[in-house]
Amino acid sequence: MSTVTITAAEVNKLRQQTGAGMMDCRKALTESNGDFESAIDYLRKKGQKVAANRSDRDAKEGVVIAKANAANTYGVVLNLSSETDFVAKNEEFIEFAQQVADIALATGVTTVDDLKAAAMGNATIGEKLMEMVAKIGEKIEISRFEQVTADAVVPYIHSGYRIGVLVGMNQAVNDAILLAGRDVAMQIAAMSPLAVDSDSVSAEMIAREKAIAIEQIMAEGKAADMAEKIAAGKLNKFFKDNTLLPQAFVKDNSKTVGEYLTSVSKGLTTVSFKRIAVGS
Repeated sequence: MSTVTITAAEVNKLRQQTGAGMMDCRKALTESNGDFESAIDYLRKKGQKVAANRSDRDAKEGVVIAKANAANTYGVVLNLSSETDFVAKNEEFIEFAQQVADIALATGVTTVDDLKAAAMGNATIGEKLMEMVAKIGEKIEISRFEQVTADAVVPYIHSGYRIGVLVGMNQAVNDAILLAGRDVAMQIAAMSPLAVDSDSVSAEMIAREKAIAIEQIMAEGKAADMAEKIAAGKLNKFFKDNTLLPQAFVKDNSKTVGEYLTSVSKGLTTVSFKRIAVGS
């Protein structure tokens, strides 16, 4: 008989990894002299549906859900990830992700941990996740979770739940602004801008891009003072290509996104956005 002392923390760790019951996990560890891999094998040999939710397994598939409240003033977007595309396309998996998003929307939680602690029926979302892991046998997790609050928030799901976008705008919602928000969300899904505009780009990123530009220019034999001036021009192009409002509008390249929004309603602009793609 084993003389290894099994702690409550070890039992809980095995439970989190496998989804098996506490007593079963304690017995498995005891019979396996505290070895986790042997304990997992023990549970499987006993006919348990073991999740084997180990950190070395990749969950790079899944679905992204984006939703807004009835007033379109608050929205959530989350990625429920899985290991395989087969699981991601399962209706039960997609419905579970929808329910998690509904709870996120209703409760206003702001972190993945708080979302997992939220109630879902007679359990928490985290416990329901473990049940699903045990049932399916794949690593399943809420890998990303974001929120947007604004005068108008428009959600958009692109390409079979592969990309989700939330767009926050500065005017109260109406049909025209909903349509414009969807157009902008499609732009964000396709072009993946880094920020709303140059003012929203971090100082660290600006400094890095400027340093790269200066080094490239000086490598071409330009003097340092000239390199500074040319680098400023390169930064402007960087902002135009990589931030939302100055980008060419994909539906009408004669306008920028900012100009398109102004044409919809005077003063209309995007104040924030969140974009999540499967596997990102």
